[in-house]
Amino acid sequence: MGIVEQVACSPGHTLEKPARVSIQLLAGLGVEGDAHQGVTVKHRSRVRVDPDQPNLRQVHLIHAEFLEELALGGMAVAPGAMGENITTRGIELLELPVGTVLRLGSEAQVRVTGLRNPCAQLDSICDGLMEATLGRDAEGRVARKAGIMSVVIRSGRVRAGDAIVAELPPEPHRRLDRV
Repeated sequence: MGIVEQVACSPGHTLEKPARVSIQLLAGLGVEGDAHQGVTVKHRSRVRVDPDQPNLRQVHLIHAEFLEELALGGMAVAPGAMGENITTRGIELLELPVGTVLRLGSEAQVRVTGLRNPCAQLDSICDGLMEATLGRDAEGRVARKAGIMSVVIRSGRVRAGDAIVAELPPEPHRRLDRV
């Protein structure tokens, strides 16, 4: 079980999302009032490729422990600065399989779709941040550490302090890949 540390939302296509007291998740759409809300993809680079593809990136979550890891390396990155909607603590987001359902507080639920694919815009926050979000796993594959993406399957309000409960999908589990 984990906890929601911060929630954030931005109506514009800004990298940083300002902190909010709460955010409203809307089933099938994403975060109410966020630029990435919608049934079809809203990330500008993906819209250019295919504006009709489904939006598998409705809600971005990142673990506070990664932000602390960055700080130890001299990169002060505040929650929300990397565009995440929900900053978590105490749950290993990157280890969850595709299809995991995260219950956020007493109402909202999201289904994990994959990893966030970091982009060069991150270097505008801090020199070298893009590189710091990439590594190698034990098998030598690229490991993306900039959080996970999800879709909303049950509407509800989410606030800092809310519990996060992960419900794994039936086996066999599929490891996360970029979406």
